[in-house]
Amino acid sequence: MEYHKTKDILHVMRILGHKNIKNTLVYTQLVDFNDEDYISKVAWTIDEACKLVEGGFQYVCDFENAKIFRKPK
Repeated sequence: MEYHKTKDILHVMRILGHKNIKNTLVYTQLVDFNDEDYISKVAWTIDEACKLVEGGFQYVCDFENAKIFRKPK
């Protein structure tokens, strides 16, 4: 689903042709992504983080001076 890839609700709203964001929210809340497997990577430098983003990884959080990324398998 597009929202899962982009996390951009306005983009999904335009794709679906909705005029009201509430309609789009209904559709995005119907999908459960908890069962998906992810590949996780850690970046310690800006160069490593850039390479991960270019490789399709999504930033998750910072932890002990490292940046954690993930992407669906």
